[in-house]
Parts: sequence; structure tokens; C-alpha cells
Amino acid sequence: MQLLPFVAPRTDAGRALVERPGDCRLFIDGEWRSPLGGEWIETLDPATGRPLARIASGSAADVDTAVAAARRALSGPWARMVPAERSAVLARIADLIEAEIDALAEIESLDQGKPLGLARWAELPGAAAQFRYFAGLVHGIEGAVVAPSVTYQPEGREVHAWTLREPVGVVGAIVPWNSPLILTAMKVAPALAAGCSIVLKPAELTSLSALRLADIVARAGVPKGVFNVVTGYGATAGAALASHPGVDKIAFTGSTATGRAIVRASADNLARVTLELGGKSPAIVLPDAELDLAIPGIANGIFGNGGQVCVANSRVYAHEDIFDALVDGLAAQAAGLALGHQLNPDTAMRPLVSAAQAERVAGFVDEARRDGASIVCGGDRLGETGAFFAPTIVADIGGSHRISQEEVFGPVLVVHRYRDLDAVVGQANDSPYGLAASVWTRSFSDAHRLSRRIEAGTVWINTHSMFDPALTIGGFKQSGYGRDSGRQALDNYLEWKTICAVV
Repeated sequence: MQLLPFVAPRTDAGRALVERPGDCRLFIDGEWRSPLGGEWIETLDPATGRPLARIASGSAADVDTAVAAARRALSGPWARMVPAERSAVLARIADLIEAEIDALAEIESLDQGKPLGLARWAELPGAAAQFRYFAGLVHGIEGAVVAPSVTYQPEGREVHAWTLREPVGVVGAIVPWNSPLILTAMKVAPALAAGCSIVLKPAELTSLSALRLADIVARAGVPKGVFNVVTGYGATAGAALASHPGVDKIAFTGSTATGRAIVRASADNLARVTLELGGKSPAIVLPDAELDLAIPGIANGIFGNGGQVCVANSRVYAHEDIFDALVDGLAAQAAGLALGHQLNPDTAMRPLVSAAQAERVAGFVDEARRDGASIVCGGDRLGETGAFFAPTIVADIGGSHRISQEEVFGPVLVVHRYRDLDAVVGQANDSPYGLAASVWTRSFSDAHRLSRRIEAGTVWINTHSMFDPALTIGGFKQSGYGRDSGRQALDNYLEWKTICAVV
């Protein structure tokens, strides 16, 4: 399979990364600061291995400084803004993202490796939409008047009671590398809408768009200290943030293993925690499914963004009547995907985020191959440089095998044949994860019954990986707890206060 070549960036921001990589500092209390420890991390173009920038390697001391700034900001101008003012700030952030979307898309594409079109036309507009959606919800943060049944109030007096919604406080937001800016927006937008202050720790592999967002947030009118960015390694900056006694809330998206570490780190402080973790999302294809819809939909659900999507449909259960036709169609889709540098407009599938990730994916496939699996297509790394992995379909492997149970986080689809619909629901639910699933059928009755029985936070019908700021997402089982997007996400960042008065 031929790899498409490098294409030069078209924006000043993209050209700067390629032609003159520079240093990217921390953003704390409205200022750009060098790391206190003096250490830096080189970030690379995953397609070529060439340096893009040096980002600051934040330490526990840098996290201390950022948390202190965020705590001071809670009693500053941000706390005194009325809802209309805070809503306007969030709307301006959305406007600025849209105004700079071409530069942001090239930054995101170069840094993470995703195709430029995916960044420009899907993820970056999605990030702006998050801020615009929660700008609208600011006005809906309301308490309620309560009628208590207290019978022991003083004679001649009445009890009057009501509730308020107040910001939880300082939020530590820790986001992964697969879709950096939109996943950041899914945490920052509702936290700002609630009136919280934030310390953001982006993934060390993909921090560049978060730093660009810091500049946008400041220009939009967010007061200093409200939004801070500490880049660095998870084991240092991330661990310091998760365990910091000045942090009231941790919002994390990432692997289940890291999620467990976040919970342990936050335990002493009893910080509120929400976790959006790993997935091994099944797609169940019924014999009456429209294959013209199912084949490209499933292919996009696993090969889009190189399979580096938490909800990717990495397991397919196809009825025996249509199994061969479905697999042949998926293999044809995989063969038709053009791989290459992410800025090349003809690229449909791009490198994985790093050579280490490509090697990890290869390890899963090689193990399945040794254990007797059939590799329908792909199965190998590509190119002499970079982190390319061919779109891969694995068949003839048991449901209990590691490749069928664990999150590969690469363009690897495992296909299983089934005959009985009741049995396949059990197979789909036989996973420690429960993040998402999809059902492909012409029968709405079957789709409705299956969607009720599948253990997952999101079930799509005749589609997969469809997102919107109004659609809540989150997982069952070891896929985490708490929800991003939708009205429910705002609850992550608000506390209830009850006020009771004798009048």
C-alpha cells in the first residue's frame, strides 16, 4: 500500500511548526511562563518523525502555581459576572475558534496526525459548538423553591426554603491525545459555564492546540487565573494535579488503567471525579441490515482517526447470512483508503499518534495471528518512517481472546459470526467495557429491543460515532462514570446548596 507524500502547510501557524520549531511555555494566571524545573518535551510529526515544537514539561511546583491562581480567580471578576456576561464570553470563544479554524486545524493535524479534513470539517467545528451550546445553558443554571414539611417551627412563623446551584470550584481537566481540542472543549466549556476555574493538563504528545486555546480564551475575556494550561507528563504534572488538595473536581478522559490511578490519586482529597474511559464497542449487524449503509458506516467507525477513538466499533457481530458479504465489503473499504501524510488532501487514513502506539497495535495483531486468527486484510506497519499501520480486519478468533476483549486503539476490526440474536447480545455484553455500541437493521422493533439490552452508555442505530454537544456521552462498567456533553455535563461542575429560613 503506497503512502501519500507530505504536503506543506498553508497557514502561518502550520508553516511555523514545520519550518522553525520553537518553545511553547505554560499558561498560568494569564501569563506565559517557562517551567520551573527547566525541562522540555519535544513533540513530533507522527508521519515524518520531524520535530514540531518543544513544550514545557510542567512539574508539581508548576501545578501548585496554577492551582493557586485558579483558586484566587474564584473570588475575582469571574465570580461576579452575571449569567449574560459569562454566556457572552463562551460565545466569543466559539467565534474565535471559528475565525482561526484553518490554523487550528493544521496545528491539530500536524501534532496528532489526523487527516486535515477531519480536523477542519468535523472536530474543530465540534469544539466551537461545545462552547456555543454551553453558552446557551448558562441561563438555565437554576435552583428551586422547596416546600418542606417541617412541623416544629416557632409558633406563628413559617419555613421558607430554596436551593442554589454553585460552581464546584477548581477543576483539574486531564485530556488524552486522540482528539485533543474537542475533548478539551467538552470539559472546559461546561466548567466555564458553571463558573468554575480550570487547570488543564493536555497529553504530552498533543498539547499544541490546548496552548492555542489558552490564547483564544484570554482574548475572549476570561479573567486571568480562570483558565490555566500546564503541559507535561502524566506521571508528573498529571499526577500532581489529580492529587492536589486545592483541586475540587477532576474531569478525565483516557484509558481505564489511568482512570483507576486518577481515582486513587484523588482519594485523599475526596475530589469529585468524572471519568470517560476505554471502550470495546460492538456493532451488531442483523440479517436485514442495509449493507450499503452498514459497510461504510462500520468502516468509518473503526478506521476513522486511525481507530484511535474511544467509541470505535472495534468488534463486529455479523449474522451468518450476511457475514461474508459484510466482511468482503469492509475489506474493500479498507483497501480503498489512501494512507499518507495528514496534510495531504487525498489522505483518508493517517499515521497513528506515535511509533510506540503503532508498535503496540502491531503486538495485538501479531499475537492473534500466532493464535490462529485469519488476517483478512492489513496487519502490518507501513513505511520506513512515521507511525503508519494498515487498516486491518481480523477473523476466526474467539470472543475471549485479548484482541476481542482489550482496547487496541488502532485501525483493527475483529469480526465474529453469529446465528442467534439472543446469544449475540450476551457476546456483545461480555466485555469489561460499556461505552458505546451500534445496531444495524431495517427493523426498528429489533433495534429498540436490542438497544435496551446492550450494556453501553450510547447505542447508535444504523450509524456509529455520531456526536453533538446536546448528546450526552459516557460509559457503563469500566468505561467510567459521569457524562460529557448535553445538559447532564453541566451537573459535573455544579454543587447544590440548600437554604432554609424561619420567617
